[in-house]
Amino acid sequence: MIILYLFITFLIGIPIAFSLGIISLVQIANDGYPLIVIIQRMFTGADSIALTAIPLFILSGNLMYRGGMSKRIVDFADTLLGHLPSGLAMVSILACMFFAAITGSAIAATAAIGGILIPLMVEKGYHREFCAPLLACGGSIGPIIPPSIPLLVYGTMANVSVGKLFIGGVFPGILMGISLIVYSYMIGKKRKYIGRDKRASLRDILKSGFNASLSLLMPFIIIGGIMSGIFTPTESASVAVVYSIITGMFIYKELKIKDIWPVMVDTAKATGQVLIVVAFASLFTWVITVNNIPQSVGYILQNSISTKITLLLVINVILLIAGTFIDTTSAVVIFTPLFLPLVQHYGIDLIHFGLIMAVNLTIGMCTPPLGVCLFVSGSIAKVSLKSQFKDLIPMILVLIIVLLLVTYIPQITLILPNLFS
Repeated sequence: MIILYLFITFLIGIPIAFSLGIISLVQIANDGYPLIVIIQRMFTGADSIALTAIPLFILSGNLMYRGGMSKRIVDFADTLLGHLPSGLAMVSILACMFFAAITGSAIAATAAIGGILIPLMVEKGYHREFCAPLLACGGSIGPIIPPSIPLLVYGTMANVSVGKLFIGGVFPGILMGISLIVYSYMIGKKRKYIGRDKRASLRDILKSGFNASLSLLMPFIIIGGIMSGIFTPTESASVAVVYSIITGMFIYKELKIKDIWPVMVDTAKATGQVLIVVAFASLFTWVITVNNIPQSVGYILQNSISTKITLLLVINVILLIAGTFIDTTSAVVIFTPLFLPLVQHYGIDLIHFGLIMAVNLTIGMCTPPLGVCLFVSGSIAKVSLKSQFKDLIPMILVLIIVLLLVTYIPQITLILPNLFS
């Protein structure tokens, strides 16, 4: 009943963090526990060294955006793919992949790349109703290619290596990007979306690549440092902040002292939104644990599901539905404790399961009614949510095919972690 009441509060419009808090408060009072437990569990949930990386990664992403890195990434992607049919559409996906490796945020990737490319695409004759969902789906790659805030939260909750989760996201993220690029190419051929007049010369490619090299180098520094043991995931976030300040302020010279305060304010707001959910979710996790709800859910599913294949299919369906009205971080903290005992019972690798959750829930960021990336790209393209449906549906189907490949071919997510371990 606790889970049912929780979803009822979601559906009537109560913010997710407060829904978790209200249901937990009522259940704690009903069970007769002292109310001091609320403060203790919330503080314990947020008091984690690993979670310190969240504000630092958000800060580094904001600094890089202000420092001009997104424009250089777009220019480099344009020299590689801009001459092909539907060239700008393919450039937008490639740029989202590059930017994902810097920020780890779907919303940031959608806003940064969409703000540059959607006006250009419209000017070149692309339909606004195509541009908006494409950038939303491209932005959803953000939390898959490392660094990734949802994977960081999952790794903390499931007590698995964040470094392995990060590197495990490389191939799924690339697969998502390639699939959307192929789809864009096919649509471009059909609708006569033309690219640049001529292919960029090798000199132009090398020049734009050199200009973007410092931006593209950062993910290699982060992942390389983590996997080599030079620094932890949390320390890598600090390295990313220092690197973004030096690059934006002293090399590109586009990040100014006056930009620092707005960046800090934006970072504080975004961090607060994430950590308040984590704190309330920690309380909710404790409540459902003492009431044996994960065990009950596991018992029900074990008695109705006989194979690992069926279990993963059921979990995917549940997460796809939940992702339409619960944001990614909230869904991770709600469903991880529910599914973890069951996943372990069936012998599913926890790194693999973490990537399944991440890919699944990021699809929810570009599906209505929540679909935050859709709202961001729609506001840039100046189109309504309803008008995007026709082009959005096949893009979602493309991403679901990728999800099924990631789900049922574990090597896609595990080959790199196993190689580096």
